[in-house]
Amino acid sequence: MTYHIKNSEQLTIQEIGVIIKLWENKEWTGMKADDFRQLFKNSEFHLLLDTDGNIKSVLRLNFDFTLKISGNLHSYTEMVGFVSAQKGHGYGSQLLKLSAENVTERDLQVIGFCISDLRPFYEKCKIDILYDKAKKILEQEDDHWISSEDDDILIIHLSEENRNLFKQLDSEKTAYLIQ
Repeated sequence: MTYHIKNSEQLTIQEIGVIIKLWENKEWTGMKADDFRQLFKNSEFHLLLDTDGNIKSVLRLNFDFTLKISGNLHSYTEMVGFVSAQKGHGYGSQLLKLSAENVTERDLQVIGFCISDLRPFYEKCKIDILYDKAKKILEQEDDHWISSEDDDILIIHLSEENRNLFKQLDSEKTAYLIQ
């Protein structure tokens, strides 16, 4: 297995097709490579490839992620789109470990999100989880704010100050996703 990091411009048309298929987002089925590259221009793709160059696991780092907490804007890197081609083979665990080491070396402030059903996987991977805190991040839908569909915040790499900001989120102190 080899670990690669690519921006959207560096991805081949074939890799883009595989990523779209793995993500299982019907809205993106049939998306053209140029449209994909434009949509994810502020992203970085972490790939675990087999010896034939086939994608075994992928995750995306979104560098365009801003939250408003207590009236202040905070920019983070969001880990999203994390999926493996085959479950139960260790590809996801391996990619998560390599990516976490990479963002730690680069001192990026990276968070992710998950639903409660995925807690055992992230616990096994020794990822710090802020349980039920993702519901305290509100997203705008039409003209009102709604809670995230996710349950938990995953701390991939955060300073103590940023970690404490997220720990303090509750029904009185919410965060707002800025689009």
